[in-house]
Amino acid sequence: MRYTRRCSRIGCDAAAVATLTYVYAQSTAVVGPLATSVEPHSYDLCPAHAGRLTVPRGWEVVRHEGEFVPALPYGDDLEALADAVREAARPNRSDLPPIPPGGTGRRGHLRVVPDAPSLS
Repeated sequence: MRYTRRCSRIGCDAAAVATLTYVYAQSTAVVGPLATSVEPHSYDLCPAHAGRLTVPRGWEVVRHEGEFVPALPYGDDLEALADAVREAARPNRSDLPPIPPGGTGRRGHLRVVPDAPSLS
């Protein structure tokens, strides 16, 4: 599944191109290029909302100079992690030691145990 990040403003479905963060200690709002990952205390903004941002009296706005470039669609981070785990778990059969016939074999943290005789 591929998607683009959307503007954080309620009711806006436009694609985000900028990230807004606040520096409270300096009474500053910073509007810069879209962050590479979603941060909990930042806001993704579309071009319209990034350009119209206003701040309270006494605050300063620091804006990225130049055009904001739309981000390319990307897959879910969880999906990418799952794909990496699947790839790493895929064994290379030529590297595995042979299992002794009728005995136990050990492959990493797993081992093969022969069937136990039934008690009935």
